[in-house]
Amino acid sequence: MNKQHILDEIKRTAAVNGGAPLGRERFFGEIGIKLSDWLGKFWARWGDAIREAGFEPNELQTAYNEDLLIEKFIALARHLGRFAVNAELRMKARSDDGFPSHNTFTRFGSKQQFASKILEYCKGRTGYQDVIDLCTPIATRPQGADKDQIDSDEVIGFVYLMKSGRHYKIGRSNAAGRRQYQLAIQIPEKIITVHTIRTDDPVGIEDYWHRRFADKRKHGEWFDLTTADVNVFRRRKFM
Repeated sequence: MNKQHILDEIKRTAAVNGGAPLGRERFFGEIGIKLSDWLGKFWARWGDAIREAGFEPNELQTAYNEDLLIEKFIALARHLGRFAVNAELRMKARSDDGFPSHNTFTRFGSKQQFASKILEYCKGRTGYQDVIDLCTPIATRPQGADKDQIDSDEVIGFVYLMKSGRHYKIGRSNAAGRRQYQLAIQIPEKIITVHTIRTDDPVGIEDYWHRRFADKRKHGEWFDLTTADVNVFRRRKFM
């Protein structure tokens, strides 16, 4: 990971975002750049990177404090009428630039731990009884039940990158291995799976990669990708 690559990605994603740089967490979530890739190596603060790329940092490029994160989550939960799961957090972040990446909420721990944190936040505040009623059953759930609940809320699938000849196919499936077999009996050239990304939002993540490589699309879901493009895709294990 080099400095110029990060700067180029800030500019590229800003252009796609109407000329405004993405918030820090959303940028990291979409590009796959880690804190260790830049902090203390190229910049001391993320705002410095934004400035060097030619933009002015704003509140959305700074780290969210816990109270602000909880309020944003509460607003979404009230809108949905339930405790939001990862897929719903992803959808909200894609439709609202002021909403943080779903990865930002991982600081609160498990679903049960986050519900407990929200209950602590609501104590002593008026107008939060609906939130208390929503979170109490989750926060008081027996230990060990939380993971099952989360898994039952989310549909896990795959977005895959396969290669046949010089071209690459980006698609989605609930079973990546099965999809390779299906394609293999349709295409005369050998096809191999280069990488798969596990996701709770196969449709949205597939669309993200199709849009990202739109200028390299040849036909359908087939793309003429460079080694650098493939490496970017392979850096992601889960989205």
